[in-house]
Formats: sequence, C-alpha cells, structure tokens
Amino acid sequence: MRFVSARVRARRAAEPEPESEEATEPVHHEHSHSEHHEHEHEHEHEHEHHHTEHHPSHDYNHIKDKFMNELNHLSIPMWAVGAIVVVVLVLVACFIFCVFKKCFTKKKKPKKVRERKAGRRRMAKEGEGETGEKEGEVKKQGEEEEKEQEKLGKLEYSLDYNFTESQLIVGILQAQDLAAMDMGGTSDPYVKVFLLPDKKKKYETKVQRKNLCPVFNETFIFKIPYAELGGKTLVLQVFDFDRFSKHDMIGEIKIPMNSVDLGQPMQQWKDLESGEKEEEKLGDICISLRYVPTAGKLTVNIMEAKNLKKMDVGGLSDPYVKIVLQQNGKRIKKKKTTVKKNTLNPYFNESFSFDVPFEQIQKVQVVITVFDYDKLGSNDPIGKTFMGYGATGVGLRHWSDMLANPRRPVAQWHTLLPEEEVDAAVKAKPR
Repeated sequence: MRFVSARVRARRAAEPEPESEEATEPVHHEHSHSEHHEHEHEHEHEHEHHHTEHHPSHDYNHIKDKFMNELNHLSIPMWAVGAIVVVVLVLVACFIFCVFKKCFTKKKKPKKVRERKAGRRRMAKEGEGETGEKEGEVKKQGEEEEKEQEKLGKLEYSLDYNFTESQLIVGILQAQDLAAMDMGGTSDPYVKVFLLPDKKKKYETKVQRKNLCPVFNETFIFKIPYAELGGKTLVLQVFDFDRFSKHDMIGEIKIPMNSVDLGQPMQQWKDLESGEKEEEKLGDICISLRYVPTAGKLTVNIMEAKNLKKMDVGGLSDPYVKIVLQQNGKRIKKKKTTVKKNTLNPYFNESFSFDVPFEQIQKVQVVITVFDYDKLGSNDPIGKTFMGYGATGVGLRHWSDMLANPRRPVAQWHTLLPEEEVDAAVKAKPR
C-alpha cells in the first residue's frame, strides 16, 4: 500500500511537467515572434549583466543598439524622422530670434525716452521768449560769417622800410588753407601787391599750380618817401589763375600804412577777407600769340573782349584794339583792328604779323590798348595791357608759354588795366 501510494504521488507530481511542456510548445509554434522578444529580453539582461560586470565603457553602444532596435520596430520611415528633426531646428532658431529681438527692443527704449525728454527741453527753451531767439540767430549769423572768412585762407607777409633808399620792402612768404576755386578741388594761386590810391606799380608773384598751401618767398620793392607812406594803403590780393577765363579773387588783405610801425621789420599771418577787383570794371581781352623762331615771325591774334567799360552816353562803346611793338621805349610798328559798333563784348579774330629776329624776341614788348572810337572827339582808352620784356604776372607767363611752344598759337585772357598804370610798368626796369 505504501508502495502504491508512493507511485500515485509520484505520478501526480510528474503530471504538471507534461502540461508545462504542452503549454510551451503551442506558444513556440503559434507565435515565434514573442519568443524572439523573450530571447531578446534575456539577451539584454545577459548583456546588461555582462556590461556591468565586465565592460562598463560599452554603455553607449548598448543604448545605441537598443534605440535602433526600437526604431526598426516603428512604422515611421526615415524621411519622416528627418523632417521632424528639421522642424525642431527651425523652431529652435525662431525661439532664439525672438529672444534676440526682445533684448534689442529693450535696449532701444531708453534712447527713445531720452529723445522725448530732449524734445521737451527744446520746446521749453523755445518758449522762453522771442529775445532769446533773436540773440541766437545773431550769434549763428556771426559764426557763419566767421566760418566763411576762415574758408578763404590766410597769408603770411613781411614788411620793412629802408630809410636810406626810401624803399618799402614787401615780402610775400606763404599762404595756408586757401579756398578751392577749381573744379578739381584745388586752386592755382598767385598774389598781387600794390599801393592805394595811386596803383602806379603792381607786382605779382609766380603762380603755384594746384596748391592750397603755396610757398612764395618773393620780395617786392616800392620806392616811396617815408613822409608820403602814411597816406597809403598796402593791398595784398590772392587770385586763382585761369588760362581761359578771368582770374577769380580768393581774398585780400588791406594794410593802412599809418597803422604800421616800420621802425623794425615785421612778419605776421593775417586772414584773407573777401574783396572786389576794381580793375575788372575795365574789361578783359583774349589774345593769341605765336612765334616761329626759324622765320623770326611773331603773330598776334586779337580774338575777343568782354565786359568792357561803358564809355558812351547810351551805355555802350565802339571798341577797337591798337597793337604796338616796341623796344627800349621806341615804337617799331603799330597796327589796329576794325571798330565794333555799340558793344561791350566785341569779337574781332584779327591777326597781325611782326618781323622779330630770334635774338631780339626777349627784348621787345607788345602793348595792347582797347579804345572807344569817337567820331567827333578823341578816342578814349578803355584799358591796357602788355607782354614781353619787363612784364610781370599774366603778361610774363603768356610770353614764356609762347616761347616754350614755338610755331603753336597760345591763347590767354588778360585783364585790362588803367593806361597810366601800364605805361609806368612798361617804362620801369624789370626786377
């Protein structure tokens, strides 16, 4: 009995094992995928156990493999994942931009507030009274006038008097920050020196090409008794030289001689002031010179004149031009143009030739005089100029340009001067 009961117990104990095998077999046959998951989980547990115990540095590879396995089981394609990543990046960029914009606008707000406050202060100042406004306008006008004067530039000059020789010695040293009169933003300055009121002698420095800070270092001598010097005014005029038009005045300095102590030499800077050229009232004349050295032939072409002085009662003139070639004060030859009726801007374009050997070309003078023709009375001179031996300024430059360009006509505008002034310069010996 005991043996039989023992066999029964053994059979009962053995019966659950076939049931578990039967239960496991259908699962294996029905869904192999679940078994695959179980095996994966078992492997993962084994791997985790293995990594923790033996390879802790391989956690990153394990997480990556796990993430890729999970990703493979998802039904989302790779392009969708890429699109999601792009959208996330765009959102992050927008967030950063918004934060930056907020910070930027916050910085600007205090500036606007300051501007409003400044505007209120201006309004308060404007409402203080009309007298304050008038004073401010006067100050502004005065400052603008001072700025305009500063823009003309300044000139350094020296003065000395030789009592034994009765000579006033004027030195034109240099200029600075002259006003630009040409299109290129420069000027071609030169300085004209003379005494008022007689203006018998006028001197001119050399032209400094394209220079707003020219250095002249030239000296001019006026022979005048010391007793007469007190009633004179020394004028220093700075001009911009222009070959094809009238020369523009940059500025001038007037020095009353009775205000200068000539007991010792003086040297000083002075700002240029705007002035008017009195000699411009007589007009300008355009002359072309041409010299052929091999033939010894000098050709003078009287081209045109403009802005001539009104000589007739009707406000016009009847101008013509007289050309005199002379040497050592003696007239060699003289010629004249036709008369142009009732005009202050005559056009002549008339040429005259003179025989001048090459060895004498540096010794002759060409004197040009513009007359107003009068049927009843004598012909009145309007203005005069000359070129050649003893000439200064424009007359000297024109003559030098002609000699430097043989066989080629060289045209130049000349400003007409009073007849007595030119006559004195023609007779004077060159410096």
